[in-house]
Amino acid sequence: MESLEATHSNTGTHDYAPEEWAIRTDLAALYRLVAHFRMTDMIDTHISARLPGDTPTFLINRYGILFHEMRASDLVKIDAHGNVVDERARDNPERFRVNAAGFTIHSAIHSARADLHFVVHTHTASGIAVSAQERGLLPISQHALKFYDNLAYHDYEGIALDLEERERLVHDLGLHKAMILRNHGLLAGGATAAEAFHEIYFLERACQAQVQAMAGGCKLIVPTPDVCRRTAGQFKRDDSAEIAETAWRAALRLIDDPTSDYRS
Repeated sequence: MESLEATHSNTGTHDYAPEEWAIRTDLAALYRLVAHFRMTDMIDTHISARLPGDTPTFLINRYGILFHEMRASDLVKIDAHGNVVDERARDNPERFRVNAAGFTIHSAIHSARADLHFVVHTHTASGIAVSAQERGLLPISQHALKFYDNLAYHDYEGIALDLEERERLVHDLGLHKAMILRNHGLLAGGATAAEAFHEIYFLERACQAQVQAMAGGCKLIVPTPDVCRRTAGQFKRDDSAEIAETAWRAALRLIDDPTSDYRS
């Protein structure tokens, strides 16, 4: 059986342009934070990032690496169709295998939304539970009110293998940054890793609060529509990007210690 040490690439920062390496380290950190907050589903689900350049290319996890293990050098470069274009795969394609089907959802969003450089997709118990509820996310918590009138829904069509589904995903997402995939899970994106993390963290926490509130069996208190709209507007402050960045830097301290290797 291949050891954990053997599964990792030995590629270092000297093999990449500084801009790409920065994106790799941010994406690896995002994987580890999603793992830290228990939003993983073994080797399923993905987080992707768009790379700069005239030809669209993206980074995604090397298939089989768990989120809490992810390093910058473990991320594999692919094209808009999920094909591996990573030079390291020429000599050892099996080592840099990706789940191309897993990129169906991500490719749809990246192709249509140039503003979403990072895309996160999760299968958490709470996210799936809310995705299966007819009314979707209820405006019953401050976390949920961040998404009031600002959350998309996409009906379940089976495992996302059909490329034609991408058009419907894009249509349903519209101009939103977060979406509930019915009977499936959650999706969120952002211009930066910080923004994408902020979106998925709040959406996940909102779903967790809803599941627990409904489990209590008591009548739920729902704020008035005016309060809901006002609160949603408060989340769109001029300094919202700065707040997300501050939260990101704080979160990095959870995974950044002398033994951490996500930057390698």
